[in-house]
Amino acid sequence: MVQEKENVLRIFEETKEAIIKEDSFKLNNLSNQTINTASRTQDPDNIATAVVVYSIGKIIERKKYREFPEWNALYKKIISSIDEAIKAIRRGKDKDFKKSIDSLRNYINRLSGKLKEYVQDVFRKAEINKASKIYEHGISLEKTANLLGISMYELALYAGQSKISGVSDGIGLNTRSRVKLAMEFFK
Repeated sequence: MVQEKENVLRIFEETKEAIIKEDSFKLNNLSNQTINTASRTQDPDNIATAVVVYSIGKIIERKKYREFPEWNALYKKIISSIDEAIKAIRRGKDKDFKKSIDSLRNYINRLSGKLKEYVQDVFRKAEINKASKIYEHGISLEKTANLLGISMYELALYAGQSKISGVSDGIGLNTRSRVKLAMEFFK
């Protein structure tokens, strides 16, 4: 069941507005709001919402994607999937909500050529990025990887390269953080 229904509904309503306005910054902020909730609740629907919203923001921000012949159809599918998600949440139809998210991912898998590769890459990187954010909130490496369906290796690699809470720019991971990351990886 979608936890915190009103929050997810608000996120999707604001997501639709941001897509229409091509506001990728707003989409990133909405995704970050959702990841905070997802970290607290560990609710798969909140996590899926965070990944989808972040991915859409990255897709919207990349203007070169609009040059592909399939762009208009993809854009329409994004909007219709968001509309379906909003309707499902309002009606309390959790299965329909999941179907709306899955239908967008399935559509992307049916794209062809470079646009398919680019968009799939955006989603994959979004999963890893959001997993890293959940991990930063104190959820174990293994649990985080399982929640997002990525490998612990991918998450550990990304988390080790990105800024972890408490680590300042340019320094990298301190010894304690590296040991903690390695210990969690081998649990």
